[in-house]
Amino acid sequence: MIQIMDDVFKALADGSRRALLDRLHARNGQTLTELCDGLAMTRQAVTKHLAILEAANLVATIRHGREKLHYLNPVPIHHIGERWIKKFERGKLTALSDLKRQLEKRDE
Repeated sequence: MIQIMDDVFKALADGSRRALLDRLHARNGQTLTELCDGLAMTRQAVTKHLAILEAANLVATIRHGREKLHYLNPVPIHHIGERWIKKFERGKLTALSDLKRQLEKRDE
């Protein structure tokens, strides 16, 4: 699990890869040509970035005839949220709840 999470963080560390994920979020199921359209990257660079995203399980591909369609897999990002974000939010929410109780007691 740790290696998988490391791969996800490494994949997300690059702005170009995040841009590709954003494009898939906006419109899932794109071909390589569609993903390259309008980017200031070569087709080879996009292919390398997609390979890293696939290795981190952030992108899944399906062959449809001669085309290879790319799809965003949000599950690893959700796992990051569960592991790294929600546990830190718990403390803040507990503190706010405690503050609310103290203020209510003071008002009584």
